[in-house]
Amino acid sequence: MQSVMWKQAVEWLAAAATDPQVCKREWDHGTGTAVVEAGRYWDVLSVPDRLGLLALDILWRDPLKVPGPTLVDSAARRVGFFLPPDPVSEWIGFGVRHVGRGSWVAVPPPYRPAGRLEWLVPPDGTGTLHRPGALESALREATGTLAVLAPVSADPVVPDGW
Repeated sequence: MQSVMWKQAVEWLAAAATDPQVCKREWDHGTGTAVVEAGRYWDVLSVPDRLGLLALDILWRDPLKVPGPTLVDSAARRVGFFLPPDPVSEWIGFGVRHVGRGSWVAVPPPYRPAGRLEWLVPPDGTGTLHRPGALESALREATGTLAVLAPVSADPVVPDGW
């Protein structure tokens, strides 16, 4: 059963590439990553890693709702959430980037990490994606939590004359 799921995930993800066969060869024999087009089957919302990891943790609270595909780039310190394509959506926030039609995304195969790229939640091959409303709520909650947890300076600011 597991191998069928991985095979479906490979086919689903490779379908976004210009040439799915070349994409799969890159995963198996090349650099381990392939560049695939966003905006047809999915968009990606890329956020700073602290925000993204906390938001993903919030999304996992409901064990009956598995989050959609989520990718981490450890070198760039970013987390990418795969969403349904929406050319008119506007995601606003510090460090938030919406990647849609006309953009390309480097991805590892669903079954292993490749260099700095790793699936936190790999695609399952069914086309399941993050629900925009649930992701927005999780990002809002994560932003609020991070605001409360913001590090306090080791050297307090003292007004002049003290």
